[in-house]
Amino acid sequence: MNFFLSFFYAMKKIITSFFCIAISISLTAQDNLVNSLATNKSDSAKAKFQFTSLINLENSPVKNQGSSGTCWSYSGNSFLESEMMRNGKEFVDISEIYTARCAYIERARNFVRMHGALGYSDGAELHDVVMTYDKYGAVPYEVYTGLNYGTDKNKFGEMQTALEGFLKGVITNKNGKLTKNWLPAFIAAIDSYLGKVPETFTYKGKEYTPKSFAKEVVGLNPDNYLSFSSFTYAPYYKSTILMVPDNWSLQSVYNVPMNSMEDIVDNALENGYTVAWATDVSEKGFSWKNGVAIVPEKDFEDMTAEEQKKIFEGPQAEKKITAQMREDDFDNYSTTDDHGMHIVGLAKDQNGKEYYMVKNSWGDKNDYKGYLYVSKAYFLYKTTAILLHKDGVPMDIMRKL
Repeated sequence: MNFFLSFFYAMKKIITSFFCIAISISLTAQDNLVNSLATNKSDSAKAKFQFTSLINLENSPVKNQGSSGTCWSYSGNSFLESEMMRNGKEFVDISEIYTARCAYIERARNFVRMHGALGYSDGAELHDVVMTYDKYGAVPYEVYTGLNYGTDKNKFGEMQTALEGFLKGVITNKNGKLTKNWLPAFIAAIDSYLGKVPETFTYKGKEYTPKSFAKEVVGLNPDNYLSFSSFTYAPYYKSTILMVPDNWSLQSVYNVPMNSMEDIVDNALENGYTVAWATDVSEKGFSWKNGVAIVPEKDFEDMTAEEQKKIFEGPQAEKKITAQMREDDFDNYSTTDDHGMHIVGLAKDQNGKEYYMVKNSWGDKNDYKGYLYVSKAYFLYKTTAILLHKDGVPMDIMRKL
């Protein structure tokens, strides 16, 4: 990749990374940031969209990831919490930052093994939640908050800059050979920011380790979860590497035709399964304040000023999405792997058009108290991956994998 392309892509990642951060400042300032980067907002949007719930699997509280790029952990753990309750277990507030801490360690290993030819940041993929759960277990939030430096919300800017600098120092050292000390030193740096993880802890009167807590209390089998996406460059119904920078663990997804992603989500919801969702939110048709994501039929730059102001003032015609459109936008960086959320239901507007009900992790200061309604056109166009229990996948698709 030449310098100019590298620079362009780096700037794109800097801009879109803001969308994986629920800014820990006032609502007005947060809205201004989101709108300046992605969308307009309309004071009349909620009044002019009339949503009727068709399926609602919402069953855990909305959280706030603060100033951290840990959307993948919040959405992934919200998904695991829903899976627990679907299996008849009591709600447990799983520590998202414990999961993130474990992923930072694994990502550091890969960063050093790859001689630094791998991005280092807060970001990761939904499948990394399952991977870290399998390897490191889980702990309740009350045991590990990650708030070890005087804040009441995550604020990871200094920490991640320091950790990245540390890793770059490791791979560029002049000794000619790495020692075994670098990883314990890296973990000690994480501990100084997020706090040490207790070897054992007590929860509801019983003592656990993170591994035993995952097995006995959370009780989910990591082998039951599958990831899917849709790309024309890879064979359908085969596994392929998810080609996004935050896939530091180099894991695969099953590649299916575009419309099969919609079939998978619909089937899952109809059968009581929620879905973790990775997507691009740096779009003019995405409005966090209004709680709506759509794909207007006309490109934003082709609209009049008056049309631009009315994007969210009620239902409108949307583009017909094709697999080639998806591929083109992915390949030219118009679709980037920005954010992770949790699909928990299905609704329709006053015209009968269907939308997915999506739980976010930016707090509850939007028109739908932390949720938003995503049109199926937006889902098809901007999805980068989904994660769900294998039993939520239609049998005709499972037989083809």
